[in-house]
Amino acid sequence: MIRARPVALGVALALGACGDDKLSVEELRDPSTCAECHLEHYTQWSGSMHAYASDDPVFVAMNKRGQRETNGALGDFCINCHAPMAKQLGFTDFANFTPEALPPAARGITCYFCHNVKDVTSTHDNGFVLASDQTMRGGVKDPVGTSAHHSKYDVLMDSDLNQSELCGSCHDIIVPASINGRADVALERTFAEWKGTFFSSSDKPTLHLTCGACHMRSSRLAPIADAPGVKPRMGGFHTHTMAGVDVALTPFPEAEAQLAAVHDILNPSIEIVGPVPLAGTQPGGICVTPQDGGIITVRVDSISVGHSWPSGAAQDRRTWLELIAYDAGGTPLLQSGVVPAGMDPEVADPGVFGFWDRTFKADNTPAHFFWDVDHIDSRLLLAPSVPKEDVSKTARFILGAAWANVERVTARFRVNALPYAMLDDLIASGDLAPAIRAQVTTLEVGAPTVWTKATADAGRCGPPR
Repeated sequence: MIRARPVALGVALALGACGDDKLSVEELRDPSTCAECHLEHYTQWSGSMHAYASDDPVFVAMNKRGQRETNGALGDFCINCHAPMAKQLGFTDFANFTPEALPPAARGITCYFCHNVKDVTSTHDNGFVLASDQTMRGGVKDPVGTSAHHSKYDVLMDSDLNQSELCGSCHDIIVPASINGRADVALERTFAEWKGTFFSSSDKPTLHLTCGACHMRSSRLAPIADAPGVKPRMGGFHTHTMAGVDVALTPFPEAEAQLAAVHDILNPSIEIVGPVPLAGTQPGGICVTPQDGGIITVRVDSISVGHSWPSGAAQDRRTWLELIAYDAGGTPLLQSGVVPAGMDPEVADPGVFGFWDRTFKADNTPAHFFWDVDHIDSRLLLAPSVPKEDVSKTARFILGAAWANVERVTARFRVNALPYAMLDDLIASGDLAPAIRAQVTTLEVGAPTVWTKATADAGRCGPPR
């Protein structure tokens, strides 16, 4: 069992202010220590998926089952990224991982874990080397001194200049042959995807866009600490919600703020584009035409996303297009991607136009768990490797003669962060509480796009323009 020494923060800061030693490493490891001077950062982090990483019941259930099904070969593979400080502090009972038994310094991805990194030695599976000292690294040049800790500028933390390696090393996951018993599998590829885009180019600084520039962006002129001598710096304050797609499935701080942050980054990430096509590409927007006997086409693209869409645990994501075509009386003539609550889109509509990684075992049956994955059929929206590259995809829906009766079409994007089939498998094996299933909710991405015959152009293509 890991036990943290109680932190007498007020006394420690008072002593530091008198010129005595900085706070101890043990004290700095506790995230609540950071709240003394970085309260807003701490509050945002407290509701983030970084803070939730080891508490997530799906993670706990998958680790438990994975340890059992791999006969312990899973080892610290999951803990290494979801509770890295637990490993740093000597936790070794990986098969019986229980987050409630850990002190705050060892739960989730803590302030100290990120801000004490001195080197990154691998592009995947957590290649971080911590200094384990009293120096907190950050992306602000010429940091103001503090009585709490030593401060150091580190380009790894500079979202304007870094190469995203500090994020990438945990957000690219390669499952080794030692776990799956076959061969290495590049399961999560966000960092590799980003490196394949023009956003990663350091030769063109005006186009360079890092992980932090999107997921920690802030235009606020605000100080980064409540401490003497610290002044607001434009671009110095970085949000620490670090939102993506996931939200907490159990009671957790800042739930509403975290969900709002998810929508802030998710809503502008994908659009129905057109209708004017780029040179050599298909018509855009929503088109209802007599082509091929009567079809609806919808051209979609991710917008300014520095990786594939979706990304990360793309084998678990379910992102899809819902489309409904109506006649003048409001009767649906065609529906696709209309998915009842609690159902996976591929079950509700096998022909759904969706984006996620289809993962398979060696026998070509679906793989619900990463240690079973033998091969991947990736069907993601790609990010452009060069500016203005057309990486859009077009959905085609066969209408037949009914196309002439279509008066209105609505289209929207929907997202489930987790697949119900996987959750049901974990529930059936007794590793996950059944109540968790109902906490997975479908996210709506932005506002629906609406096509009407009255507003369509001569090619029967409609907004956006």
